[in-house]
Amino acid sequence: MFGLTFDKLLVIAVIAVFLLGPERLPHYASQLAKLVRSLRDMANGAKDRLRDEMGPEFDDVDWKKLDPRQYDPRRIIREALIDDPEPAVVRPRGESAYAQRQRKLAEGAAAPFDSEAT
Repeated sequence: MFGLTFDKLLVIAVIAVFLLGPERLPHYASQLAKLVRSLRDMANGAKDRLRDEMGPEFDDVDWKKLDPRQYDPRRIIREALIDDPEPAVVRPRGESAYAQRQRKLAEGAAAPFDSEAT
């Protein structure tokens, strides 16, 4: 929860005891408990309202599948931009596209020519 370990919570509690003092600490502790309770009730109320509005489909939804942390934007963009399902042409390791063009030209392929170029 927010990266807080037991040690950190203990340090925060000790600092709170010194800053608030023993006479005001029970009041602020009860206020904190009320805040946590109201936040939990609001979250449960929102979940219940969503369950009521969605109906029986709410239990059928796979919520882990909808977790945005699992998506890789690079993969999504790559899949959206690739039209054909064919795998990409794999070049031999260490040979650049420039080296491939030079090899094709040396083998007798025609050089690319643009008749509209100036």
